[in-house]
Amino acid sequence: MGCFLVPAAEAVITTAATKVLQRKESQPETVKISLDGVTSTEAVKIPFSQKLKWLNKLLWGGSALLAFEHIWHGEVTPWFPFLTAAGNPTDAAEMLSEMATAGTAMTVLVTAVWAVMLTVSNIMEKKAIKSAEAMPPAK
Repeated sequence: MGCFLVPAAEAVITTAATKVLQRKESQPETVKISLDGVTSTEAVKIPFSQKLKWLNKLLWGGSALLAFEHIWHGEVTPWFPFLTAAGNPTDAAEMLSEMATAGTAMTVLVTAVWAVMLTVSNIMEKKAIKSAEAMPPAK
C-alpha cells in the first residue's frame, strides 16, 4: 500500500547528499594511459557523486514503478488522505507493517545491488590503472 514511500524517502536523502558532494568534490582524479606506447590519453576516475547518482536513479525508478502499480490498483488517490489505507486505523496498521517489511526489504535490496555495482566499478578502475602503470612509457 505504501511500500514505495520507503525507497522514495531514501532517494530524497541520497539526492540531497549527491548535491552536497558535487559542490565539495574538486577536480576529478585523472590517470594517463598509453595504449600503443606512442599516444597517451587521460582517463578520469568516476567521482563518488556520480556513483551516488546511480543509486538515485535505481531508487527513483523503482519508487515510480511501485507508485504507478499502487495507483493502478486504486490504493493511491489524488485526494486526501492519498493512501486509501490511511483513512482507516486497521488498514493503516497493515500499511505501516507493509512499509516496514516490504518497503524496507526492497530498499535494502536496491542498495545492496548498488553496492555490488560500486565494487565492480572500483575493481575495473583499479585494473585499468594497474594496466596503465605496467605499460612502457610513451616514446
